[in-house]
Amino acid sequence: MTVTKQDLTRHLLDTVGLTAKDCAAVANAVFDTLRATLAAGENVKLSGFGNFTLHEKRARPGRNPKTKEPVEISARRVVTFQASQLVKERCEEARILPPFGKARALAGD
Repeated sequence: MTVTKQDLTRHLLDTVGLTAKDCAAVANAVFDTLRATLAAGENVKLSGFGNFTLHEKRARPGRNPKTKEPVEISARRVVTFQASQLVKERCEEARILPPFGKARALAGD
């Protein structure tokens, strides 16, 4: 399941009791702050959730997979996410769903 910004806004609407416009503003403010902080070159740490860390990648040789021509992959900054221990533990506790579709057919159910 994918959670969208609209899903977060609806959840805030149901749990906090603010207006839909205010909930959307809160969600947008959180993401705008995350983007601005990362764009400024700082890491973001959300206690109990995880860390967004910036890494500088140097330029390196690569290859165009279609034409097999060598190309240089330019230097860039990338964002990585490291989940907190709490998030990792909750993911491990998650119930494993029974197989469906092709996996179910292969399992013989």
